[in-house]
Amino acid sequence: MAVVRMRKNSLPTALQLFGDCNDDHSVGMLRMYFYKHMLCYSCCGFYGPNFHQPLCVTCHAFLYPDDVNVDNSLVYQEKSDSEDSGNEEPSDFNETAVRRQQRPPRIFRRHKLDKLSECIIALVSPKRKEVCGEGVIENLPTEVLTLIFSYLDDFSLWNCSHVCKRWNTVVKVNNSDEKWRQYTQNRWQLFKPSYQVPCWWIIYSKLVLSAPCILCLHQMTEEVEFPPLVYSSWRTTRLRNELKSLHSDPPEGIEAAPLDEKCYHWQASIEGPANSPYEGGTFYLYLQIPAGYPMKPPVVRFITKIFHPNVSRHGDIGIDSIHDNWSLILTISKILISIQSLLTDPYCHVCMEPEIGRLYQENRPAFDGIARLWTMRFAMLNKRSPILDKPSFLSQENALNPNL
Repeated sequence: MAVVRMRKNSLPTALQLFGDCNDDHSVGMLRMYFYKHMLCYSCCGFYGPNFHQPLCVTCHAFLYPDDVNVDNSLVYQEKSDSEDSGNEEPSDFNETAVRRQQRPPRIFRRHKLDKLSECIIALVSPKRKEVCGEGVIENLPTEVLTLIFSYLDDFSLWNCSHVCKRWNTVVKVNNSDEKWRQYTQNRWQLFKPSYQVPCWWIIYSKLVLSAPCILCLHQMTEEVEFPPLVYSSWRTTRLRNELKSLHSDPPEGIEAAPLDEKCYHWQASIEGPANSPYEGGTFYLYLQIPAGYPMKPPVVRFITKIFHPNVSRHGDIGIDSIHDNWSLILTISKILISIQSLLTDPYCHVCMEPEIGRLYQENRPAFDGIARLWTMRFAMLNKRSPILDKPSFLSQENALNPNL
């Protein structure tokens, strides 16, 4: 035993992270870098439970609102030739001030309460005591459950199927495999399996569990109410040209498509670069194009779990081009290309996940092993059936863990 301790202490610090030397290397990597999300990493459970997600509902509504135009910034609008000939003299300042005083007062419409306001009201308002006794919900007749489930969307049905075995049976009986195929293709439009899918409910479940944040999946739907966009001919023309370019000459291993008519929600997919631990994987991304685009950068997040120092556990990407160094010459295609190149060359000086960046610099083989394992587990659902995707080195506990 003393010899084993001496050998363990003689190892580099990065290798000592994996625990006992006799443990399997892959199991040790899973133990160290598997996010369990016991608490919200923003408020540490102050605003409520997070249900094994990176953020609770309140923090997610505050940090990642459905409407990216909450700052009410000015939107660029082009003038037509009839409005501005380009030869008009600038108006006098006094005349302009008088005209502004003569304007009728503007009537601002009251916006509908967003999720953040609803969460705050729920936190500060006293809760009423539940009037239903114990066992009332559990003993509901099957007919009543069937009627209730008929009003739910696909995401709510999937959550109900994980409550108990009885609810799971009711959901599966009243929703055929063809329905789950439609649900999957509507939510993941770029998912193209290369095999005959035996059960679409399993595929739907695997795709949901492969996402770093389930709340972001709910935003990426047509059911989400779109904000009132101010018409901008520049934005419309720019997005039309970019979409045409993506269809006519798409970059290698990159796809992108809008999910709505106003091009507010987008979904993209990136193939893992060759000669990298992400090779063979297909990573899906969610894009929110604001009304001020291209004056404002889009919001880009991964909706597939990926082990990378510049991608947070929530799926946020640490690239300056979509934050502070946004430029008008950048397009959606160029953003996706830069993200794909980031998978090959991580920037470890400033990391979204410092522990992963430290591992990349100190123990590159261990980093490649974890990244390749995550790629096989979460990003290759379109290339092989997930039913047979159970590596032998995973324990019984890890195999049943819904977050893995």
